[in-house]
Amino acid sequence: MNTLALFRTFPPSVRLLLVNQLAGNTGFYLLIPFLADYLLHDLALSAATVGVVLGVRNLSQQGLFLVGGSAADRLGARRVIVVGAAVRAAGFGLFAVGGSVTVVLLAAVLTGFAGALFNPAVRSYIALDSDDRAADAFALFNIFGNIGSALGPVVGTVLVSIGFRLTAVVAAGIFLALTVAQLLLLPDRPVARGTTTVAGDMVTVLTHRVFVAFALALMGMFALQSQIYFLLTLQARRAAGAGGAAIAVAALFLTETITILLLQVRITRAFGTRARGPAMATGMATMGAAFLVPPIASRVLESGTGGALYTIVSVAPVALAASILAVGVMTVQPFVNELIPRFSGPRLTGTYYGAFYLVAGVFTVTLTSAVGAAVDRFGGPLAWWPALLCAATGSLSAAAVTVLHRRGALPTPDGAPGPRTVLVKGDSDDDTDQR
Repeated sequence: MNTLALFRTFPPSVRLLLVNQLAGNTGFYLLIPFLADYLLHDLALSAATVGVVLGVRNLSQQGLFLVGGSAADRLGARRVIVVGAAVRAAGFGLFAVGGSVTVVLLAAVLTGFAGALFNPAVRSYIALDSDDRAADAFALFNIFGNIGSALGPVVGTVLVSIGFRLTAVVAAGIFLALTVAQLLLLPDRPVARGTTTVAGDMVTVLTHRVFVAFALALMGMFALQSQIYFLLTLQARRAAGAGGAAIAVAALFLTETITILLLQVRITRAFGTRARGPAMATGMATMGAAFLVPPIASRVLESGTGGALYTIVSVAPVALAASILAVGVMTVQPFVNELIPRFSGPRLTGTYYGAFYLVAGVFTVTLTSAVGAAVDRFGGPLAWWPALLCAATGSLSAAAVTVLHRRGALPTPDGAPGPRTVLVKGDSDDDTDQR
């Protein structure tokens, strides 16, 4: 079954959210990659101030995932999705009109907080509406998201050549249109009323030992996936040299997108009939191994003489690494998103998604900082230490997932819990959590 045929098999609500992911990523990535340059040159802000703005945006998103997930459980995922899209439209609109540090900081906070709202809510809605086909739904989610993240910078390059403010207006317009579309077309779902407080829900998540172990075991997934924007981009630029850096980075993302379009559905279907633990372990090991390709190739090619052909040959291993990384992501990500609701039960799906991506976000900052320090101190992006940090992350994650699988701690795809289950107070008999 091809991607379009699979897309048509899902209910309209899931299809709408998949299109939302494509359009949302397009709107986001047509602006964000050009934000730092706008702040530095158009607004003449210092590099330190730009760092604060970008850091505040990341912190307001990653630090508030748990808040957004809890809001989805208590207010309904649809409401939080709509509000999140509207808040991001407002944030991007402020970038279009703002010229002061105060306005820019407010815009950064709003765009980050919007992501913290709708990211857990969208995943929660898709998981609940796709039932036992969640892995296939999240495979499509990955495809649509990557198309958007590849299309966005292309559109952004054209718009920024006209003016950054126009780019911000277009981005805001996309999210405003998504707000209206979801308000009109996305069905509302009844919210299960629990007997616990928000604080009680947080305690439930934090004391759910198997889920915490699951989150810690797989927190490297998002961290390694994010390295295409950092380490692999630095490697592509270094391999291509100043003259070909932009083309090399574009080739990197194009390779990733093509790989996902060609293989995502096939990989999910191939692993979909197998146990989830080995599939996720395979994906994490593959992601880690991808980072070893560029430094190995650079040692082989270091005696090259230069020229256009040599540049192409030098960039090719980085593109290959991006493709291998994408294969690993495609192997692990749909099953991670499929299993999180199996831990949570229907009442706390958003909260569990929020908790997982909070842990993943914190680790992403930690790993990226460590990789950056290794790049600075140990010979640049094509040196061994940055690659070894990423490879070790993938290997350790694979080992941890394997341990959870062998201990029978992972829920099965049909929702049946593994051993050591308890009933969370306030839930129905069919809403059990593993401990």
